[in-house]
Amino acid sequence: MSVIVVRNRYFIVVDDIWDISVWKMIRCALPTNNGGYIIITTTRIFDVAKQVGGAYYKMPNLCLQNSKILLHRRIFGIEDKDKYIDKELIKLSEKILHKYGGVPLAIIMISGLLATKGGNKREWYKVCNSIGTSIKDTIDEKMKRILSLSYDDLPSHLRTCLLYLSVFPEGYEIGKDRLIRIWIAEDLIQCEKQGESLFEIGERYFYELIDRGMIQPVYKRWYYDMTENCRVHNMVFELICYLSCKQNFVSILDHVHHTFPSKEIIQRLSLQNCMVDHATHRATMSMQEVRSVVVFPSAVNILPALASFRVIRVLDLQSCCLSQGYSLKYLENLVDLRYLGLRDTGISQLSREIGKLQFLQTLDVTGNEISSLPSTVVELKHLMCLRIDSWTRAPCGIGSFTSLEELSTLCIQDSTDLIEDLGNQTELRVLGIDCHTGWNFKRFEKSLVECLHKLQKIHTLSISVVGECKLDAWVAPPHLRSLEITGCCSSTLSAWLNPLLLQELSFLSIEVRKIRQEDLEILGSLPALVYLDVEVGNQNHGILRRLVFHDCSFPCLVHCVLRGYIGPVAFQQGAMVKLERLHLAIPVLETREIAGGFEFGLGNLPVLQDVTFLLRRGGAGEGEVEEAERALRRAIEMHPNHPTLEIL
Repeated sequence: MSVIVVRNRYFIVVDDIWDISVWKMIRCALPTNNGGYIIITTTRIFDVAKQVGGAYYKMPNLCLQNSKILLHRRIFGIEDKDKYIDKELIKLSEKILHKYGGVPLAIIMISGLLATKGGNKREWYKVCNSIGTSIKDTIDEKMKRILSLSYDDLPSHLRTCLLYLSVFPEGYEIGKDRLIRIWIAEDLIQCEKQGESLFEIGERYFYELIDRGMIQPVYKRWYYDMTENCRVHNMVFELICYLSCKQNFVSILDHVHHTFPSKEIIQRLSLQNCMVDHATHRATMSMQEVRSVVVFPSAVNILPALASFRVIRVLDLQSCCLSQGYSLKYLENLVDLRYLGLRDTGISQLSREIGKLQFLQTLDVTGNEISSLPSTVVELKHLMCLRIDSWTRAPCGIGSFTSLEELSTLCIQDSTDLIEDLGNQTELRVLGIDCHTGWNFKRFEKSLVECLHKLQKIHTLSISVVGECKLDAWVAPPHLRSLEITGCCSSTLSAWLNPLLLQELSFLSIEVRKIRQEDLEILGSLPALVYLDVEVGNQNHGILRRLVFHDCSFPCLVHCVLRGYIGPVAFQQGAMVKLERLHLAIPVLETREIAGGFEFGLGNLPVLQDVTFLLRRGGAGEGEVEEAERALRRAIEMHPNHPTLEIL
């Protein structure tokens, strides 16, 4: 680092320093130079802040009013207590605030705990009495009391699932799907009703941990409705690492934790770096009873040989370089393996022996240069999740899978046989396919539509097409949440997109030959739609007309992208009331001729934050383009939110 910054101006933030000795080591790598620099540090320990030096700022707690807003919104779903009927619960919540008010994490944790009690006043009083504090208690001591109370209140199955998160490093962004698949492999998720998907139960566990404040959701920047990942707050992380060590649940090797039992059996192993003394620890460890091994890139060199494991269920090597050095030899001997994560590991092939892993549920080999899977993959009868790249050829016989719930991305090279196999996978919930049609595209199209009609449990569908193909005869299934179709232009939306059926559709990215006002009405009636990306593919399909976004349309939309050959638009008051980001293609000449100017009604979008305009200049003179730019900048300047603006 010092080599990079020694001759440059730099601005660096060092977050969450716990010990002054750590800061002194970091400071040595940050030279004082003539170019100028700014260093900001954060810590929860006041003595550390003083020893770091420089000007320090102590973050104030939330004021009482903002504390109430946060608490009431999380418990009651409202910010104004006067709208809530039960005044006794309001008084109880305010009594709790006087004990813990002002600390956001404390409010989030305690509100998550109270929300699980419903309106049971006896339970509320019990919680209130359990968190009694002394005026001498520090914030950390108060927080530890709340954390312990919140953890103890978890059902036993959620406690176990939460403890498993200690296998990941502090601050690590944990993929939701990856985590749930590992929970399933470890038998931490139990089927509650016959026919119910274990993954869907796992999703409920995941979101309940979020609701209780035990984990923090990480959203896509532009898509706030779906949580892709999560993080664990450092204080919660400290608690679960302590409990994992105490219960011998996870053994961790990193730069802080060396949680290896002296005599007890190691059950789960997390290798996070390869410091010299770790190799000594590893040499004395027995791997005979290890159920899970999660390895991070800097520690792959100290991973024991696979032959040393006997009952392992989870082997996660994501992002570890296996192209040279560590060998997957004897992988086929791990007969109890349920989860095999080889994403971004640099491997170029899988052994035919993988077919011997008869209990394997999840196989992820994305991000590698694997040209084809071995034919023995179809022997994995318990496989629930298969993730491959679009360039990795799948063998014939995928129809023999009986439990497959996720398959992505399957490349179909003008093969109706593979499509027919796919149609047998009626348990599929997530599907990604990359289609290449040939001269007989009509037959291919018919087979694909028939296949999709059989997959009624699909909730996430991604289709990419190279060649001719239409899906106008397809009717989207009712449980669909996310749909992405590229390379396949639909003639009309009304045939296959029914708002009355698609109550859960929140993500939609499609290409259409043209878009009419009636198509816009259909899209605007989708009740859960949060993200919309529509590309109009051909300028020769009729005269462009003005599209009007009417009152009450798109009630949940947050991000809207309208690309291609789209006409002028107008946003009426009451339309898109939650829209924050807008990307809009504007045909300059047609907009002047049809709409008479560049007034779109942007002021009617009350929470707009970011706007991108793509000016299609075809046929327009330089003066007309400049006129459009001035009008658009003026509209943004007049908007009460003053959104950011980019004109392309």
